Amino acid sequence: MAGRFLRCWLLGGLILLPPWFGNPVGAWAQPTENAEPAEYDVVVYGGTSGGVIAAVEVAMSGKSVAIVCPDRHLGGLTSGGLGFTDTGNKAVIGGLSRDFYHRVWKHYDQAEAWRWQTRESYGNRGQGTPAIDGEQRTQWVFEPHVAEAVFEQFVAEHRIPVFRDSWLDREAGVVKRGPRIESIRMTDGRVYRARVFIDATYEGDLMATAGVDFHVGRESTEQYGEKWNGVQVGVLHHRHHFGVLPVRIDPHVVAGDAASGLLAGISPDPPGEYGAADHRVQAYCFRLCMTDHDPNRLPFPKPAGYDPADYELLGRVLDAGWRELFDKFDAIPNRKTDTNNHGPFSSDFIGQNYDYPEATYERRREIIEAHREYQQGLLYFMANDPRVPEDVRQAMSKWGLAKDEFLDNGHWPHQIYVREARRMVGRFVMTENELLKRRPTPESIGMGSYTIDSHNVQRYVTPEGYVQNEGDIGVSTGGPYEISLGSIQPRVEQADNLLVPVAVSSSHIAFGSIRMEPVFMVLGQSAGAVAVLAIQDQSSVQAVPYERLRERLLEAGQVLEYDGPIGRGIPLSGLTGVVVDDERAEQAGEWLTSLSLGGWIHRGYLHDGNPPEKNASLRFSADLPAAGKYRVEFAYPPHANRASQVPVTIRHADGTATILVNQKRGGTAENPFVVLGEFHFTADEPAVVTVTNRDADGYVVADAIRWVALDP
Repeated sequence: MAGRFLRCWLLGGLILLPPWFGNPVGAWAQPTENAEPAEYDVVVYGGTSGGVIAAVEVAMSGKSVAIVCPDRHLGGLTSGGLGFTDTGNKAVIGGLSRDFYHRVWKHYDQAEAWRWQTRESYGNRGQGTPAIDGEQRTQWVFEPHVAEAVFEQFVAEHRIPVFRDSWLDREAGVVKRGPRIESIRMTDGRVYRARVFIDATYEGDLMATAGVDFHVGRESTEQYGEKWNGVQVGVLHHRHHFGVLPVRIDPHVVAGDAASGLLAGISPDPPGEYGAADHRVQAYCFRLCMTDHDPNRLPFPKPAGYDPADYELLGRVLDAGWRELFDKFDAIPNRKTDTNNHGPFSSDFIGQNYDYPEATYERRREIIEAHREYQQGLLYFMANDPRVPEDVRQAMSKWGLAKDEFLDNGHWPHQIYVREARRMVGRFVMTENELLKRRPTPESIGMGSYTIDSHNVQRYVTPEGYVQNEGDIGVSTGGPYEISLGSIQPRVEQADNLLVPVAVSSSHIAFGSIRMEPVFMVLGQSAGAVAVLAIQDQSSVQAVPYERLRERLLEAGQVLEYDGPIGRGIPLSGLTGVVVDDERAEQAGEWLTSLSLGGWIHRGYLHDGNPPEKNASLRFSADLPAAGKYRVEFAYPPHANRASQVPVTIRHADGTATILVNQKRGGTAENPFVVLGEFHFTADEPAVVTVTNRDADGYVVADAIRWVALDP
C-alpha cells in the first residue's frame, strides 16, 4: 500500500492520493494504444469544477462515469487562482458545491495548514458562520493547491477515472446517430462511448462539435428585451474606466500628435452603437496567487519580449494620480493573494481574446501565451521600471509569485480566466429578465445571486480624442434568482443525450452573473442527476420529469428557491406611511442597482455611477390616500464618495420646492430616512419627488421616498 500511494495531511485527516497526484498525467485507468473504445454510463468532457462535481453526482448514484479532459489539473479556475470566491448569497449554494467549501474549511481547521502565518492572524475571513451553516462550516477563501487537493480527493473517494491531457477532435470527433451522440474521439485516437455526455468545458467544445447552436459575443438589447446587453458606450461603472481620473488621458504615442499612432492596447475601430450586438467577449486575465512573504516569494520575472512601451498607458494613468492599484490584492490564507483586475489599466488584456472561443487549439495556446506575457510584463513594469512613480514601484517590488503554488508551471496559474466563450442556445435561454425577476424562471435546478458582472471588452478613442474602456457592467440582481433546467439542455432535435452545465444557455449579460464557480458546481451536480434519471428511464435528457428531478436534487441538498432575507435590506412591509421604492421610480438616464452598503430598503438602491455628464433623474410618484399635510422623507445610503448637493424637487399643492441634499451624511441603519420638509398635497393629483444628478460632485444615490401624514 505504501508503495502505491502518497501520504498527504489534508482535509481533516490522512487521505490517500494516487501516485500520479504530484504529476497529474495518469488516471485510475488509461487505455492502451489501439484499445477498444472505453464505455461508461456517463462521460464528462472537461475537468473544471463543474465537471468534477457532475462526475461525483453520477458516481454517487451508482452509475459508471469518467472525466475526459484537456486539463492536467482538476478544478479549472477554482484551483487555478480564484481563491477569493465570488458567491453573492452563500445561503443558496447547496449540495456538493457546499460540500467542497466545507472540505476547504476542514483543511484550514488544522494547525498544519498554516505554514506562513498563524490562523489567528488571518482570523475568520472567508468563513461561513455556524448560524448560517449549522454543522457544515464552510471556508470560501483558500489557496489554489488546497482547492486542487479537494477535487483530487473527490475523484479518489469515488474512484472516478480521469483521462487527462485528452483533447477532443473538433473536426470529426463526435459520432452521432440522429440527435444522439454515440461516441467522442480524442486527437490521440482514443474513443469514449457513453449513454449520456456532459460538456463541462468553459469553451463548450463538445457542444459545438456536436452541432448544437451557440452564441459568441453580445446580443443586442432587442434580441431578448434586455437593458444591459449589447454595446455599452456611455455606461461608466466599477471605476474601471478612464472617467474616474482627474484628467483625460491622451491615447497617442506622442501626446497631442494623432499622426504618431495609438498606444498599445487601444483599438482604432469605432466602438459601435449603444445596445447593438457585436462579436466581442469580455476580457480575460490570470487570477494570480502572489505573496509579500520573503521566504515564499519569487520576484516577478522579466518575460521574453518585454517592452515597457506596452504599458505607457498605465504610466499616464499613474501620472494622473490614480493609486487604487492594490485594491484587488484580496488576502487568502498564508500571506497570499487572489489578485484580480482592477481599474482603468490592469491585468485584463482588453480586446485580445475575440477569436479565442472558436479558435483552434494552436491559436488558443498563442492567445494564452500572449496573455501570460502581457500580465508578466505588467508586473515587471510596475515593480521595476523607472517610468512608474517611485511610491508605486517600491510598494509593488515587495510582492512576487508564491513559490509553493503551481509548481509545474513556473508558479504561474495553469488556467486562464475564460470569463465567457461560447454560450449554448438551448431549450431555455436565461436572460437578465429572469435574473432581475421580471419574469418567472421555469424548472429551477439551482440558484445564483452574484451581481450581473461583465468586464470591459474594448478600449477605444472617444470622439473628443481621449481613451476610454467599454463593456464593464455591475448590476445587482436584487437577491437570489433561479436557474432553469432548460438552460443546461440543448434542443432535443440537436442533441438528446448531452448536458451543458458550464457554457449554459444564456445571454451575454445573464452569463455575467451565472458564470461564478460555485454556481458551475451547482449546475454540474444537477446535470449529473439529470443524466442518471435519463439512463434509468432510457429516455432523452429533455424527457426527464422535472418533479422527479426536483425531488432528487432536494434530497441531495440543492437549493432550488429562496424566500429568506435578501442581504441587509429593510422590508417594505415594516415601514409606515406611503413608501415608493427605487424599483418603482421612473428612470431617465443611466442608473445602476447596488447592494454594496447595508440598511437599504427592499432589494437594493440605485446610483448614477458618477458619470462625467450629469443628465440622469429619478421620478418618484405616489397617490396619497387623502389631502393634507405630509412630511416628505428621502432614504439613501450615505458615504464619503457621495455628492454634497443633490437636487431633490418636491411637487406639492402650493407649487414646487427644491432641496439640496448632502449625501455624505444621512439616516441610520434603524431609520434610513432623512426629512426633506413638510408640505400640503391634494388627493386628486399624484405627489411627485424628482431626484437628479445635475452638477453633482460625487455619486448620487436613491433608495426610497416616503410621505408621512401629519395631524391636521
